[in-house]
Amino acid sequence: MSKDISINNGANLNLKGLAIKELKAAKKSLTYAINPDDFFALVPRMLVKEGEKVSKGQPIFHDKNDESIKIVSPVSGKVTEIRRGAKRKILYVIIQREGEDVVKFEIPDLQSLSKEKIIQLLSESGSLAYIKQRPYNIIAKSNKLPKSIFVSTHSTAPYAVDFDFLMSNRIDDLQTGIDMMSAVIEKSINFTVTHKKNSNFNNLNNVEIYNIKGVHPSGNESFQINKIDPLNFGETVWVIKPEDLANIGAFFRTGVFCSSRTVAVSGDSLKSPKYFSTVIGSSISSLINNDEIDDIKNYRFINGDPLSGSKVEYSEFLGFYNNSLSVIEEGNKYRMLGWLPFMYNSIPSLSKTSFSWLLGGTKKVNTNLNGEERAIVVTGEMEKYFPMDIYPMQLIKACMRGDIEKMESLGIYEVVPEDFGLVDFSCTSKIEAQEIIKSGIEIMLKEVG
Repeated sequence: MSKDISINNGANLNLKGLAIKELKAAKKSLTYAINPDDFFALVPRMLVKEGEKVSKGQPIFHDKNDESIKIVSPVSGKVTEIRRGAKRKILYVIIQREGEDVVKFEIPDLQSLSKEKIIQLLSESGSLAYIKQRPYNIIAKSNKLPKSIFVSTHSTAPYAVDFDFLMSNRIDDLQTGIDMMSAVIEKSINFTVTHKKNSNFNNLNNVEIYNIKGVHPSGNESFQINKIDPLNFGETVWVIKPEDLANIGAFFRTGVFCSSRTVAVSGDSLKSPKYFSTVIGSSISSLINNDEIDDIKNYRFINGDPLSGSKVEYSEFLGFYNNSLSVIEEGNKYRMLGWLPFMYNSIPSLSKTSFSWLLGGTKKVNTNLNGEERAIVVTGEMEKYFPMDIYPMQLIKACMRGDIEKMESLGIYEVVPEDFGLVDFSCTSKIEAQEIIKSGIEIMLKEVG
């Protein structure tokens, strides 16, 4: 029997250009890439060289601090470039697709698999990278099992993905993934769906279903964990995205690493925003043709949603975990009398100084911050849009100081940067709260582990 959870604090940003529920196969990308920055706190040690041929599922680098965490090639081909930045930091491992060679594992009968064998296969195949560990939101450690596993299909971020539509053809793979993960923790996994929505997920086995009701950020796993099975010191939980869990299920059904990715390409400037089926690491240009946008130079491409995604150039690649790609206009044009609140009422705003909050409907958005960085003062804005029982302003200040004891007592173990995306948007101080929280988590990893 499902359980209901309601979250009151927060707000929805209704933006123009949401992807329609139409699935199309993306054109095949000529090159694919893996970005080590997609894996928080991972220090890559390369296992391949430029010019070397790789098979799909072959490890291309592993974590310098934990060799059991392997990142594998999403396609078969040749490593054409290991692109580096400042201090020789690896930015991309670029692979030109050639052939159909795959690394194949022998999978025993699924009913007889022990949890130790499941973890071993996940690690050796590279599928462990699909699983995130809380606290810290790092790739799960194979030597420490979680107390519970969370999968959320309730998505509330701007340009939110409809997982019911996205997963409609992969229920069998999803069920296999659920069976494997529930075998690891020897109990049902926590599975969240949108309240009062007819779902394809209601007939799944080995899941404890929770109906989530509320505005953004009720779709963020941190808030669901906080309500369902809160983290205590020394405990861990695992978080897996629905399609990543289906990819894990596909691996156990076939013995081959599954790199499928379905992406909702959204943006009010796109002529036909829709869903595309593609492969992890595909080029952005394979998803968005030149004829979709009037002038590519005037738009920003974001791996993820506009609140917490990362900027990417049109010539670059899709992120490892992304189910969404957002395209918004660059806010580089001067607005005459832009400071007058009644002049530009299509601008998304949560403040009552702008009339846009009265008008409702969908809004056109660009990258303009509509403000500047100011001192952090007590206004209650952060608390209004932060539904967890945590003091966000005090936690941000503790992270800025690097005060480990304060960070621990204020809940640093329960949050990830994306939980502060709405805080970034709503707060008039215009501080980079997500970057501050990220720096705080990095300090905790280094000093506490």
